[in-house]
Amino acid sequence: MKNKRFLSTTELAKILKISRVAVYKKIKRGEIEAIKVGRNFIIDKKLLGSIFNEELTKKQKLEIEKSVKKTIKEYGETLRLLGAS
Repeated sequence: MKNKRFLSTTELAKILKISRVAVYKKIKRGEIEAIKVGRNFIIDKKLLGSIFNEELTKKQKLEIEKSVKKTIKEYGETLRLLGAS
């Protein structure tokens, strides 16, 4: 597999520790860029970095920010005391 430039969906599924069907779904949603060859897809190894380093969407960032604010509001004093120890 080291000398190959492309991965099959099965190989990528093993690397990501997900099912082949999950890989197909990610391809369909545009989360994984793939090239269709006949009835199959192949994934360029150069794209593995972007697959593993997925960026958060604006919605996800806002959700995290909201959760952090809520946590600070509810547990701020406890967190401050824990940080002081």
